[in-house]
Amino acid sequence: MKYRLKILEETVDVDVSHLDSEHNVQFIIEGKEYHVRYQTIANRYFHLVMDGKSIEVFVARGDQGKHIFVNGCTFLVQDADQLLLRRARLRGSEETPGEVTPPMPSVVLRIMVKEGERVKRGQGLVVVSAMKMQTTLVAHSDGTVKKINTSIDAKVAPGDILVEIEEEVVENE
Repeated sequence: MKYRLKILEETVDVDVSHLDSEHNVQFIIEGKEYHVRYQTIANRYFHLVMDGKSIEVFVARGDQGKHIFVNGCTFLVQDADQLLLRRARLRGSEETPGEVTPPMPSVVLRIMVKEGERVKRGQGLVVVSAMKMQTTLVAHSDGTVKKINTSIDAKVAPGDILVEIEEEVVENE
């Protein structure tokens, strides 16, 4: 899975893939490869072995992103693409029509459309789950799916634009 992460003030491209088991992960960060084996010690507390070195890491989720505590240092890690989408959302609804966003923090279970697909008002676009309840997010108008900004199992929040729809212009006769 590919990510663009903002760490402190720098944005980096990260490619993450699980190796032979779910506890062996390969990271490619700006072209450099890292092999990591991890073990969960407690909730949000992990023991990592990265290229032969042991590291203990604590992860705390905050309003701005994830705070990663490593060897007495704290790093704020943010999804760079989500930051751009949230900023666009904060500009106001007049500037951002045709956007589909979850009503509460959720996990994406299913994406029901593809980019370039025509949709009708009320058509299901994305299924999310929050507090063991599934919700289908629907198109608010007829149009064409311009962009899908999420993936299966993504953690999303209100203000995150999951689907952008280019609305059809209805001309008066």
